[in-house]
Amino acid sequence: MGRVTERRKVLRIRDGAVSSRPDTLVAEEPLEIRLNGKPLAITMRTPGDDFALAAGFLVSEGVLGGQRDLRNIVYCAGATADGSNTYNVVDVQTAPGVVIPDITLERNVYTTSSCGLCGKASLDAVRTTARWPIADTPPVRVTPELLASLPDRLRAAQRVFDRTGGLHAAALFSEDGELLDVREDVGRHNAVDKLVGRALQNGELPLSRTVLLVSGRASFELAQKAVMAGIPVLAAVSAPSSLAVDLAAETGLTLVGFLRGASMNVYAGEDRIALRAAAAQG
Repeated sequence: MGRVTERRKVLRIRDGAVSSRPDTLVAEEPLEIRLNGKPLAITMRTPGDDFALAAGFLVSEGVLGGQRDLRNIVYCAGATADGSNTYNVVDVQTAPGVVIPDITLERNVYTTSSCGLCGKASLDAVRTTARWPIADTPPVRVTPELLASLPDRLRAAQRVFDRTGGLHAAALFSEDGELLDVREDVGRHNAVDKLVGRALQNGELPLSRTVLLVSGRASFELAQKAVMAGIPVLAAVSAPSSLAVDLAAETGLTLVGFLRGASMNVYAGEDRIALRAAAAQG
């Protein structure tokens, strides 16, 4: 099985001094996800938590809605010509009676923000397939001070990033700021899938009283994954995309961007941000 990190020899140049030394890099390998034996998707990921990644991916695709929908996940033997197991192919078996939505080998229409379809089609697809409408969930209120404390706590929990500097991370916090889980991956969407997949495996969906923090930007795809998992608050240390903001406004998701220190921008769902009265008026 692939490792999370690998070592490579590099030529290091510092202030004119040249030396040769090993460097630690984040591993990147393809993962093929099969659904009931049929190929569905391939993603480049950091090996580890592969079953959770596959389960979380299928939550965002509208296939899985809870632990009861999942029968089993296995690595596929014989994935290569010589019959060896690469541990880069997983097969997700759904429970009897689970209705599979119309997903083709060309992928579902709303899977990524680069799918080439219009924004309206993408927004409609998420709205009509979301199992837990965020607007209908119990009210969650978080303070700017609590949000401001989350990036440092996420950074402190990034163990592999400390060794490589090359990973995205996603963390799940309670509405009171308790760190519930953190996952790292070379792909920011994979890190979120690993979080959501672990929650599904543990019978914790929907995540209706949580805050999702991502280490990079907030794309449409990440907003989609939050909505499909029932997460009411998505915060990012960088910028959101326009379609992510549209999706947040459409579904009731609270979307926070540029979360750096005590500064942040709230792009949608500001009713969940507990502002002081004077500050709100200003």
